[in-house]
Amino acid sequence: MTVAARTLTDQEQRERRAWFRARWERGVAFNRRCRIRVTRWEADGVEIVLPYAESLSAHEDVFHGGVISALIDTAGAGAVIAGHDFTKGSRLSTVSMSVQYLAPARGREAVAYARCVRRGGRVHFADVDVRTDGRLCARGQVVVTISGERPGVGDPIEPLNEE
Repeated sequence: MTVAARTLTDQEQRERRAWFRARWERGVAFNRRCRIRVTRWEADGVEIVLPYAESLSAHEDVFHGGVISALIDTAGAGAVIAGHDFTKGSRLSTVSMSVQYLAPARGREAVAYARCVRRGGRVHFADVDVRTDGRLCARGQVVVTISGERPGVGDPIEPLNEE
């Protein structure tokens, strides 16, 4: 049985995009714990900053590769949802990801630049570059699906606790 898509106004689309932007920083526990900041959230791409912390390191002053991989996943999925047509659903899941580490991720912060390169009916593709101190250290491709409705879309998101 096929469920008819819900028609959303332009304002409702904007509100959902804004809600997901806030969720990326404050609503996802992992992102909060890593202190991820969204510095750009547009339909044509996103920029996400991950500050260095010893708890995220592999070696002194170097981000762990798994953390860089998680940043790629977070930014790639963000690039898809930031320009998504929510009449097609809001439940996002990563189905595939590839990462190429190009240099040690050494610096005060890692910055992911992501853009959605193909939007499909349910399957969407994003490319992500990660830079530390202005130097390209990793590149990735993220494939996500969006279908169905994510529970809680539009619910209040708690403010960040500045500790």
